[in-house]
Amino acid sequence: MKYQVWQAQADLMAHLRLYTEATAQAMHQPWLAELPAARRIAAACAVFASAQVTHSRPAFGIERTMLGSGSAAREVLVHEEAIHVLPFCTLLRFAKEGADGQPESEPQPRVLLVAPMSGHFATLLRDTVRTMLPEHDVYITDWHNGRDVPLSAGAFGLDQYTRYLIEFLGVLGEGAHMLAVCQPCVPALAATAIMAEDGHPATPRSLTLMAGPVDVRISPTEVNRLATSKPYSWFERNMIGTVPQRHRGAGREVYPGFMQLTAFMSMNLERHMEAFRGLYRDLANGELERAAATRAFYAEYFAVLDLPAEFYLETIRDIFQHAALACGELRFEGRLVRPEAIRRTALLTVEGERDDICALGQTMAAHDLCSGIPAFLKSHHMQAGVGHYGVFSGRRWTQQTYPIVREMIYGTD
Repeated sequence: MKYQVWQAQADLMAHLRLYTEATAQAMHQPWLAELPAARRIAAACAVFASAQVTHSRPAFGIERTMLGSGSAAREVLVHEEAIHVLPFCTLLRFAKEGADGQPESEPQPRVLLVAPMSGHFATLLRDTVRTMLPEHDVYITDWHNGRDVPLSAGAFGLDQYTRYLIEFLGVLGEGAHMLAVCQPCVPALAATAIMAEDGHPATPRSLTLMAGPVDVRISPTEVNRLATSKPYSWFERNMIGTVPQRHRGAGREVYPGFMQLTAFMSMNLERHMEAFRGLYRDLANGELERAAATRAFYAEYFAVLDLPAEFYLETIRDIFQHAALACGELRFEGRLVRPEAIRRTALLTVEGERDDICALGQTMAAHDLCSGIPAFLKSHHMQAGVGHYGVFSGRRWTQQTYPIVREMIYGTD
């Protein structure tokens, strides 16, 4: 019922936004635009419009990149290719025109970038993709919105998530690398362990885990405490909604993206309120470039994705409440996941000094679990001065963290 109530409220707000957008347009008429009162009204309308939750995936918007280095560097066009489509995810490649024509001695490492399924779309990793693209053949897990997947597609839990990663690596073939950001660190490690134990030819050559909850018992954050403050049955009763009839996934039980967004917003409510106050001031004062940056951030932040109920609940239970992987109890399709079976895959873990979502030590715990990997194939990087999102986006990611990721990938390719 909660989803239906929210949908009705969202429909009402959509009508109100039509009026505010019309008002904003009127305030931009030449004879009004210079009046301070008109700018304030237009700014208020724009702020209201920016606070809109959507369920549509934003565009990656990566149309060009550089290929080569030094005097041989050249700009090439980039286009997205759907390489392998499954009900809950598309394996998306950022194909570079001209890259496939390189000499055989200079192939670029193939990297599967595993985006989190945590309430936002894969476009949250736009900066990660853009940074890696000049020197890597980049593929990404473009997760589908749960409310758009028909019931006939079946359930989707941690087993299915892990199976998807194994299948995608099989599509990439032998010698590929895998990089997981945040939530998928556990299934990415599990997939690698299963493939290694089975002698799968497409077992990743390297595995990079970035700011992920491998062992949440270490320095618990507010996110961890929230997940353990209630019994599993409470999450079943209170956090799951049914997709309304108007959507393709009608009848599917999901953890609605708007609920995840509300939880994240409440953790830093004052910071978000100040951002919107700043947006109003910038628009009213004509600081349009700064206002555009704020609006672009929230357009991405407010684009939400519904999680299949099975995946959300199993994540709460197995990753956050039981720390099953760290305790040696995680199972995949009935099999015990054994990270110690990984022997030839290089491991890099990355954490952010100020991460308030995945604290220091939680990702690094993977090194103790992967006891079969030789020490010379293991490395860890703690990025100073960044929070959670700074681990995979922003200036420090580009200038300080990425070179370490690149060195590890190229060193094992």
